[in-house]
Amino acid sequence: MAKARVQFICQACGAVHNRWAGKCEGCGEWNTIIEDDPTGGIGGGPGRAPTKGRPVALTSLSGEIEEAPRVMTGISELDRATGGGFVRGSAVLIGGDPGIGKSTLLMQAAAALSRKGHRIIYVSGEEAVAQVRLRAQRLGAADTDVALAAETHVEDILATLAEGKRPDLVIIDSIQTLWSDMAESAPGTVTQVRAGVHALIRFAKQTGTAMVMVGHVTKDGQIAGPRVVEHMVDAVLYFEGDRGHHYRILRTVKNRFGPTDEIGVFEMSGDGLREVTNPSALFLSERNDKSPGAAVFAGMEGTRPVLVEVQALVAPTSLGTPRRAVVGWDSARLSMILAVLEAHCGVRFGQHDVYLNIAGGYRIAEPAADLAVASALVSSLAGLALPADCVYFGEISLSGAVRPVSQTGQRLKEAEKLGFKAAVLPQASADVQKGAPTRLQEINSLIDLVALIAGSKNRLRSDEEER
Repeated sequence: MAKARVQFICQACGAVHNRWAGKCEGCGEWNTIIEDDPTGGIGGGPGRAPTKGRPVALTSLSGEIEEAPRVMTGISELDRATGGGFVRGSAVLIGGDPGIGKSTLLMQAAAALSRKGHRIIYVSGEEAVAQVRLRAQRLGAADTDVALAAETHVEDILATLAEGKRPDLVIIDSIQTLWSDMAESAPGTVTQVRAGVHALIRFAKQTGTAMVMVGHVTKDGQIAGPRVVEHMVDAVLYFEGDRGHHYRILRTVKNRFGPTDEIGVFEMSGDGLREVTNPSALFLSERNDKSPGAAVFAGMEGTRPVLVEVQALVAPTSLGTPRRAVVGWDSARLSMILAVLEAHCGVRFGQHDVYLNIAGGYRIAEPAADLAVASALVSSLAGLALPADCVYFGEISLSGAVRPVSQTGQRLKEAEKLGFKAAVLPQASADVQKGAPTRLQEINSLIDLVALIAGSKNRLRSDEEER
């Protein structure tokens, strides 16, 4: 008789190991690896008697395509992030730091859908019924017909959902508190999370109910057990935000029924989350346009243009190795921009500390911010403020060339709407309307950008001499 195979799973990242170890090689956490029985629970094949399969019907790729039916909440920022509303029969996972506003957003969405006549069930595994009712009263949702339950047993939850009319939306808060009889481990472990989520997804697919699940995050900001949960669901949303700021960003990182680069922007207030229809004005609200080292970047988040301020501080260092500190951007990309400026433009940063910050706690991922970062760095080093009515965007290559980026027209329209009169962008950019009121300064290389900033400094000196 073959010996049963035993595997060990990390409870922080979901990595599978052949033997126990004190430290997980995948995430570096200590004492998170526990033994897991692969023959038990959902997906346990070796412990079952083999059954004969049945043939399934095959079809062709051509045929009629029906658009996925959606349940729209009426909260435009949430509907934007989900691609137009929750798809019936889909499973959505929402992650975020504790206290960021996940439960608040879902309670508001549940109340909005209930007012439209949808049957909504809210299952809380972390809070008692009285606590959820207090939040509903604070958010003005206590007068709705949202059905509430405080339960963590998966089989009991599924039996409750199967009774009566099929629910349109089910909210599970959170998956780390669930436990199932099909897995022999403590609640919150990877085995229990896998078993519970699998059972809930199976119910959603069979009944057409939209299933929304809340997931905890690790210290690195990733959903606990990401390889176990994220691959099973249809959409993954991250609720981001800095506790020092009053706004929150709902970012889509996976969506089988829509785009994966959309964001929804909310503002936290005493009576819940409010939608921010113009996030550019929010990110630029506290801008100081007369200080050196500040450049406005015209970026894109999915189909939405967003203007945000890039701040840089270049100061002489007293250390042997200058410091490089970045908040809201990729530190490796900053090192590349500094190297290109030194190699091709002769701008020296070897004796200076460099600090880079994206205003408002916003995070930028697209390479189109290279030109704005380079402008802020040169501006801070030269001690010269950039024009207050100008935006910057463009990708910088290792050769010092400035490469065009996509959706130039939408970036310029957003800048023009907010009162910006000029733009520095790559040469030969597509989708540029000639004759627009925005003054366009097209550059071909990073040397042209440094010359443009230096030329404005020389013009400023000549104006002062004339006076």
